[in-house]
Amino acid sequence: MTFQGWFLILGFVAILLALTKPVGVWLFTLYEGRRTPLHVVLGPVERGFYKLAGIDPNAEQGWRRYALHMLLFNVVLMAFTYAVLRLQGVLPGNPQRLAGLSPDLAFNTAISFTANTNWQSYGGESTMSNLSQMLGLTIHNFLSAATGIALAFALFRGFARRETKAIGNFWADMTRITLYLLLPICVALTLFYIASGVPQTMAGVVDVQTLEGAKQSLLLGPVASQEAIKMLGTNGGGFFNANSAHPFENPTALTNLVQMLSIFLIGFGLTWTFGKAVGNTKQGWAILSAMVILFLAGVTVTYWQEAAGNPVLQHLGVAGGNMEGKEVRFGIAASALFSVVTTAASCGAVNSMHDSFTALGGLVPLFNMQLGEVVIGGVGAGIYGFLLFAILAVFVAGLMVGRTPEYVGKKIESREVKLAVLAIAVLPLMILGLTALSSVLQQGLAGPLNKGPHGFSEILYAFTSAVANNGSAFAGLTANTPYYNGLLGVAMWVGRFFIIVPMLAIAGSLAAKKYTPESAGSFPTTGGLWVGLLVGIILILGGLTFLPSLALGPIADHLAMISGKLS
Repeated sequence: MTFQGWFLILGFVAILLALTKPVGVWLFTLYEGRRTPLHVVLGPVERGFYKLAGIDPNAEQGWRRYALHMLLFNVVLMAFTYAVLRLQGVLPGNPQRLAGLSPDLAFNTAISFTANTNWQSYGGESTMSNLSQMLGLTIHNFLSAATGIALAFALFRGFARRETKAIGNFWADMTRITLYLLLPICVALTLFYIASGVPQTMAGVVDVQTLEGAKQSLLLGPVASQEAIKMLGTNGGGFFNANSAHPFENPTALTNLVQMLSIFLIGFGLTWTFGKAVGNTKQGWAILSAMVILFLAGVTVTYWQEAAGNPVLQHLGVAGGNMEGKEVRFGIAASALFSVVTTAASCGAVNSMHDSFTALGGLVPLFNMQLGEVVIGGVGAGIYGFLLFAILAVFVAGLMVGRTPEYVGKKIESREVKLAVLAIAVLPLMILGLTALSSVLQQGLAGPLNKGPHGFSEILYAFTSAVANNGSAFAGLTANTPYYNGLLGVAMWVGRFFIIVPMLAIAGSLAAKKYTPESAGSFPTTGGLWVGLLVGIILILGGLTFLPSLALGPIADHLAMISGKLS
């Protein structure tokens, strides 16, 4: 580990902390439906959408109606994307004349981008036309991200409102988030990426002559625009198969930093927005503190392990850290940081290959996802996932002080606790169940490149990534088969929407409750004790649930490595 590496990590966190309140203020403006400076230009567009769709943005919805509209919207989008991918071969915008995707791959991809997972069982540049990338995938990057933020707003209203059934209007939330948040930032990011050397063109292929005199075909496309939203919306699906390790997606150290900042930007801001919504910004800072503690712990372990390298190779005289699968232009610190950022935020973009990390270095990204999108998490999904754990934490605190638990002025009763447990239990049930199934069936065992603990880790990582709606992969698993395309598709859908519906039910239940002011017997939820309890609950639940599977995979892999075995 080096001073420069730690300076990058701590500087990265410092920049984000400085941006938290400004971003949170803008998000709070959208949360309340207030006018912004952009309304002068985009206001007519917003009103035009409402008029065209026959929507009254002021007509608020209860949680059931909000959930139904959200589900119908996403089902229709998924069906549309499936059709685009299947018909790719006969649609325009296909300079390489690529054929349509197979039914199982189109099914997997359509669900993947609908669920904000962006798992890629395909090579983007060799499988997807420009039209498919823009119309089928990039549009999802905007709308799935907007859906996550809208759902976070709905839960915020559940905590903030009193004795009402309404938690907002799904269509108004979606429109405002897309128009006044995602689009403006992405326009600025796209221009930055273009200026940094990221392609933005409708050309398919450019033939060049190499320094050796040979001819090479370079695949191009509208990369910069997809890069902007894939990071900001914590989507992660790359235009190229190598993702952000590809120089056309991530050419410089500066673009690498901006991409990492983009991944965390909205997640940090939403914590401040939550605190403002419930009338106490200290609540938001407490949540952010717990998130940052978990994040820094993960970065420390990953950077330490990757910088330490492989002891077997060092015994053979090969000194230095682990550079396998990493870009030289980024190095170990930036690669380790990126891996933790992208898995802490359910983004899935990668600038190095996690399959090539040391065993414990690869364990941290895996464990980040298994914690359930709470270490910053995806846009919107991170904060509402964290609040589910907060409900369990105040329940435990209530048991300790011997009274009905309260959180930000709302009594947490059995209904909220049961719904929170139901939502949180989705991850381990799906991840462990599907991993166990694939570890014994012939179709599942045909996927891993490696045998033994590392092969098991490849399967475990794939289903963890899918259910947690992350999208990154260990890269050693051959997932483009009917078996894995089908199961991973189901895992992504369940991991997204089977958590959302109970969460919205909690929002509806909380919104109907009276406000309960704090008293001398209330458990404080803004100080160090509360932050420690949150971190402890998350780690204990994650550890108890997933430690056996981690012991069979990366921990066994690590023990084999330090005992001198390389396979």
